[in-house]
Amino acid sequence: MNNETGEGIITQYIILPGIQFFYNDFHMSNGQNQNKLPHADVLELNHCREGRFECRFANGTYQYIGSGDLAINLLSNQTVSTSFPLSHYHGISITIDLQKADSVIRKIGEMTGGLDIDLFSIANGFCKNGTCAVIRNQNKINHIFSELYCTKPYMHASYLKVKVLELLLYLGTEKIQNTQVKVPYFAHTQVKKVKEIQKYMVSNLRQHYTLEQLSEQFDIPLTSMKACFKGVFGCSIYAYIKSYRMQAATVLLQNSDCSITEIAMKMGYDNPSKFSEVFKKEYEMTPSEFRKKYIKA
Repeated sequence: MNNETGEGIITQYIILPGIQFFYNDFHMSNGQNQNKLPHADVLELNHCREGRFECRFANGTYQYIGSGDLAINLLSNQTVSTSFPLSHYHGISITIDLQKADSVIRKIGEMTGGLDIDLFSIANGFCKNGTCAVIRNQNKINHIFSELYCTKPYMHASYLKVKVLELLLYLGTEKIQNTQVKVPYFAHTQVKKVKEIQKYMVSNLRQHYTLEQLSEQFDIPLTSMKACFKGVFGCSIYAYIKSYRMQAATVLLQNSDCSITEIAMKMGYDNPSKFSEVFKKEYEMTPSEFRKKYIKA
């Protein structure tokens, strides 16, 4: 996939009849609306390894998942757009046609002496009233997916089947369904304003803003602004802009002749020593050490 915001690669595997598996690797911000048609009997699981994924539903609300999160959604809950707020995303998707896969799971159960997997129960347990459920950074789930990310290609034919069955067994337990975390949806107007705030801040990194100034300037309540910004970008406003400044500084250190003092000023630091201190916390080396190590020949 290619567009003006970058590129992405989706690698697809047919696991079992009715069950498809996808590795998703994106370096883009716009997901090109690569959305499935509404289907009441198709369950979709999305696990995020790195980055951040934004899904806008037909009712105008937004949902987000970040590193370690698992989203569980019925495709009857139609999405109208997808994007990646951090401009990169790596993860796994699994789609399950409940009708087709149920008969296959039952046959596997008969051959193996029984599998306690009820796909319809999993769908009903997590997606009551058509909602998208998100499980935040759960250790057992991350362990299952960690092995899927490092699977060798020659093992895919059999190993992916085993791991998907393991995941479904786990999701079928009453304990995990009862402890799932329901996360808030955000309204279109809120998301639009925090994205405007983000663009405004990164357009002039010299300038510093208080949260109160941003809240007043963009006419959004302070509490809503903080919660929605963290939902969209995965961290607080201050943490985001600090990290963004350091990333921008690495580009200048590698690709410009600006002195470290000049770069510090461009990043909004009047004190070069303070800039170096923050940079070292972020990259475990000083700006001068970074430049010496990574500068292009």
